[in-house]
Amino acid sequence: MSGLRERKKEQTRQALSDAAIALFLERGFDAVSVAEIADAADVSKPTLFRYFPAKEDLALHRFADHEDEAARVVAGRPAGVTPLDALRAHVLDGLERRDPVTGLCDHPAVLAFQRLLYGTPALVARMYAYQGRSAAALAEALGGGPGGAGAGDLGARVAAGQIVAVLRILAEENVRRIAAGESADALYGEAVEAVERAFGGLREGLPY
Repeated sequence: MSGLRERKKEQTRQALSDAAIALFLERGFDAVSVAEIADAADVSKPTLFRYFPAKEDLALHRFADHEDEAARVVAGRPAGVTPLDALRAHVLDGLERRDPVTGLCDHPAVLAFQRLLYGTPALVARMYAYQGRSAAALAEALGGGPGGAGAGDLGARVAAGQIVAVLRILAEENVRRIAAGESADALYGEAVEAVERAFGGLREGLPY
């Protein structure tokens, strides 16, 4: 029964986010009120805020599953594989699949959402908050997880901050070039080379 409730909650979250994003894309983030989103989704404002504490979270809901992605990759890596090698392989796989999180995706709906995201200061600021939590989760995974050095390990925090920053910069560069008119397929080879260079630099400078 609890599993069914959770699925229904997630369906409601997705419906609210989809309604909000449709309005944001049509009129702009700042021009749409929370009350209008609630009306469009046929819920009350208090109900909406139970699912999304802030208006920005409605737009960034699709990133929620990715917030601890780097930490999950590190924690779930096979024996004998270093954290950096696991993350590098994960990013290269994402590029090959044209995962929107890598920035290497030129599907029209993805491009429209990226224009909304990067063109709205409030959403950019919220994205940085998401990335801060991503770095904290990764630091815990690098530091040994609960019971280990975890996120309190300065070395792990520094490493996690650098890795998350590199992932962000790689994705933003892909977004920038595709927005300028390049196709994902044409850019793929250079995106792979950029990942190799970036992770080579991390490997030389980080003891992980």
